[in-house]
Amino acid sequence: MKKISLLLLLAVSVLSFQACSSKKTETTDSVENADSTNEAKADAGLGESENTNEFAVKAANGGMLEVEMGRLAQEKGMSQDVKDFGAMMVKDHSKANDELKSIATLKNITLPATLGEDEQKHVNDLAKLSGKEFDKKYVSMMVDDHKEDIDLFKKTAEDDKTDAEVKAFASKTLPTLQKHMDAITAIDKKMD
Repeated sequence: MKKISLLLLLAVSVLSFQACSSKKTETTDSVENADSTNEAKADAGLGESENTNEFAVKAANGGMLEVEMGRLAQEKGMSQDVKDFGAMMVKDHSKANDELKSIATLKNITLPATLGEDEQKHVNDLAKLSGKEFDKKYVSMMVDDHKEDIDLFKKTAEDDKTDAEVKAFASKTLPTLQKHMDAITAIDKKMD
């Protein structure tokens, strides 16, 4: 009888544990998971400030988006300008992503492993297009995205609540983002 009770107790414990742990990973969105992990680290006194964590996650997600969309532009772009811009996105953002990963490792910041669900939807939608329609949509998305990126990086570079190394990364990356903005704006003007 003791063995049955012990076995039953063990089974209930295992099932309870599985139910609890499955609730922690309910979302498949890598960005949300990174945010939750960073929040838990900060609450435990093991992480960075909310500003630092939020910037790192957004920058990593945005950088991965730029690389994925740049690859698509190289494959599906009709104009050579779009293909060349896509190649620049892959090269520059891969380099920035690697630098951010190094900083995040040192600072105990969890970054998303894959694109967030919203960003993946943008990639999937863009992948369905081709020819001039692809070029026009890609250029429009890059103009909008780089406006947002520049604003985010400027804000972070000036934020006293952000970790010094992360601020330095934002400051160092800003000129590259501005170069991208200038290039994509010029391509956009040519397309009109």
